Amino acid sequence: MLLEPVFRAGDTYAIEPDIGRDEAVAYWTAPPKRAFLAERDGEPLGTYYLTPNQRGGGAHVANAGFVTAPEARGLGLARMMLHHAEAEARKAGFRSMQFNFVVATNAAALHIWATEGYEEVGRLPRAFRHPGEGTVDALVLFKDLEV
Repeated sequence: MLLEPVFRAGDTYAIEPDIGRDEAVAYWTAPPKRAFLAERDGEPLGTYYLTPNQRGGGAHVANAGFVTAPEARGLGLARMMLHHAEAEARKAGFRSMQFNFVVATNAAALHIWATEGYEEVGRLPRAFRHPGEGTVDALVLFKDLEV
Protein backbone atom coordinates (compact mmCIF):
# COMPACT_ATOMS: atom_id res chain seq x y z
CA MET A 1 0.00 0.00 0.00
CA LEU A 2 1.37 3.43 -0.97
CA LEU A 3 0.10 5.23 2.12
CA GLU A 4 1.49 2.90 4.77
CA PRO A 5 5.23 3.68 4.57
CA VAL A 6 4.57 7.42 4.42
CA PHE A 7 2.18 7.44 7.35
CA ARG A 8 4.39 5.06 9.37
CA ALA A 9 7.43 7.33 8.87
CA GLY A 10 5.51 10.16 10.52
CA ASP A 11 7.69 12.87 8.98
CA THR A 12 5.44 14.50 6.37
CA TYR A 13 1.77 14.01 7.32
CA ALA A 14 0.03 14.91 10.57
CA ILE A 15 -1.39 11.39 10.75
CA GLU A 16 -0.90 8.92 13.58
CA PRO A 17 1.96 6.62 12.49
CA ASP A 18 0.05 3.58 13.77
CA ILE A 19 -3.11 4.37 11.78
CA GLY A 20 -4.88 1.22 10.59
CA ARG A 21 -5.17 0.34 6.92
CA ASP A 22 -8.93 0.90 6.69
CA GLU A 23 -8.71 4.22 8.51
CA ALA A 24 -5.81 5.36 6.27
CA VAL A 25 -7.73 4.48 3.11
CA ALA A 26 -10.82 6.26 4.45
CA TYR A 27 -8.73 9.34 5.29
CA TRP A 28 -7.37 9.41 1.72
CA THR A 29 -10.60 8.62 -0.16
CA ALA A 30 -13.61 9.71 1.92
CA PRO A 31 -15.93 12.18 0.20
CA PRO A 32 -15.66 14.94 -0.74
CA LYS A 33 -12.11 13.83 -1.61
CA ARG A 34 -11.44 12.42 -5.06
CA ALA A 35 -8.44 10.09 -5.11
CA PHE A 36 -6.25 9.46 -8.15
CA LEU A 37 -3.65 6.75 -8.78
CA ALA A 38 -0.51 6.98 -10.91
CA GLU A 39 0.70 3.63 -12.15
CA ARG A 40 3.08 2.08 -14.65
CA ASP A 41 2.45 -1.39 -16.06
CA GLY A 42 -0.20 -1.95 -13.39
CA GLU A 43 2.21 -1.04 -10.58
CA PRO A 44 1.03 1.82 -8.33
CA LEU A 45 3.69 4.54 -8.11
CA GLY A 46 1.82 7.44 -6.58
CA THR A 47 -1.50 8.78 -5.46
CA TYR A 48 -3.09 12.07 -4.66
CA TYR A 49 -6.41 13.34 -3.47
CA LEU A 50 -8.21 16.53 -4.45
CA THR A 51 -10.82 18.14 -2.23
CA PRO A 52 -12.29 21.50 -1.34
CA ASN A 53 -10.08 23.18 1.24
CA GLN A 54 -13.14 24.42 3.13
CA ARG A 55 -16.90 24.33 2.83
CA GLY A 56 -19.28 27.13 1.94
CA GLY A 57 -17.50 30.40 1.17
CA GLY A 58 -14.12 28.61 0.96
CA ALA A 59 -15.22 25.78 -1.33
CA HIS A 60 -13.67 27.41 -4.42
CA VAL A 61 -10.17 26.75 -3.02
CA ALA A 62 -8.78 23.26 -3.63
CA ASN A 63 -6.60 21.22 -1.31
CA ALA A 64 -4.61 18.12 -2.20
CA GLY A 65 -2.33 15.53 -0.66
CA PHE A 66 0.37 13.55 -2.48
CA VAL A 67 2.25 10.30 -1.89
CA THR A 68 4.96 8.88 -4.14
CA ALA A 69 6.28 5.34 -3.80
CA PRO A 70 9.94 5.22 -2.72
CA GLU A 71 10.99 3.57 -6.00
CA ALA A 72 9.36 6.40 -7.99
CA ARG A 73 11.02 9.30 -6.18
CA GLY A 74 13.24 11.51 -8.29
CA LEU A 75 11.47 10.57 -11.52
CA GLY A 76 9.25 13.66 -11.74
CA LEU A 77 6.11 11.81 -10.72
CA ALA A 78 5.12 14.23 -7.94
CA ARG A 79 5.35 17.15 -10.38
CA MET A 80 3.27 15.24 -12.94
CA MET A 81 0.65 14.46 -10.30
CA LEU A 82 0.63 18.13 -9.29
CA HIS A 83 0.02 19.19 -12.90
CA HIS A 84 -2.78 16.64 -13.16
CA ALA A 85 -4.27 17.84 -9.86
CA GLU A 86 -4.22 21.46 -10.99
CA ALA A 87 -5.93 20.52 -14.28
CA GLU A 88 -8.56 18.50 -12.42
CA ALA A 89 -9.05 21.36 -9.95
CA ARG A 90 -9.63 23.83 -12.76
CA LYS A 91 -12.09 21.44 -14.46
CA ALA A 92 -13.95 21.13 -11.15
CA GLY A 93 -14.24 24.92 -10.87
CA PHE A 94 -11.61 25.55 -8.20
CA ARG A 95 -9.98 28.97 -8.51
CA SER A 96 -6.91 28.34 -6.38
CA MET A 97 -5.02 25.62 -4.51
CA GLN A 98 -3.86 25.74 -0.90
CA PHE A 99 -1.66 23.36 1.04
CA ASN A 100 -2.45 23.84 4.72
CA PHE A 101 0.31 22.02 6.54
CA VAL A 102 3.52 21.36 4.61
CA VAL A 103 6.23 20.24 7.02
CA ALA A 104 9.19 22.61 6.71
CA THR A 105 11.67 19.70 6.56
CA ASN A 106 9.95 18.24 3.47
CA ALA A 107 12.53 19.79 1.13
CA ALA A 108 11.57 17.79 -1.96
CA ALA A 109 7.92 18.83 -1.80
CA LEU A 110 8.78 22.44 -0.99
CA HIS A 111 11.14 22.60 -3.97
CA ILE A 112 8.44 21.31 -6.34
CA TRP A 113 5.73 23.59 -4.99
CA ALA A 114 8.02 26.66 -5.15
CA THR A 115 9.11 25.97 -8.73
CA GLU A 116 5.45 25.49 -9.70
CA GLY A 117 4.44 28.92 -8.40
CA TYR A 118 3.20 28.19 -4.88
CA GLU A 119 3.87 30.98 -2.42
CA GLU A 120 4.39 30.63 1.29
CA VAL A 121 1.51 32.61 2.80
CA GLY A 122 1.84 31.40 6.36
CA ARG A 123 4.20 29.73 8.78
CA LEU A 124 3.09 27.84 11.86
CA PRO A 125 6.06 27.85 14.26
CA ARG A 126 6.90 24.47 15.78
CA ALA A 127 3.50 23.08 14.69
CA PHE A 128 4.73 19.59 13.75
CA ARG A 129 6.44 17.01 15.94
CA HIS A 130 8.95 15.47 13.57
CA PRO A 131 10.23 12.06 14.71
CA GLY A 132 13.87 12.97 14.04
CA GLU A 133 14.05 16.76 14.05
CA GLY A 134 11.84 17.59 17.03
CA THR A 135 9.26 20.33 16.63
CA VAL A 136 9.50 22.03 13.25
CA ASP A 137 7.47 24.63 11.39
CA ALA A 138 4.57 23.85 9.07
CA LEU A 139 3.89 26.05 6.06
CA VAL A 140 0.75 27.20 4.28
CA LEU A 141 1.26 27.42 0.52
CA PHE A 142 -1.07 29.01 -2.02
CA LYS A 143 -1.41 29.35 -5.80
CA ASP A 144 -4.00 31.18 -7.88
CA LEU A 145 -5.13 28.76 -10.60
CA GLU A 146 -6.72 31.47 -12.72
CA VAL A 147 -3.51 33.18 -13.83
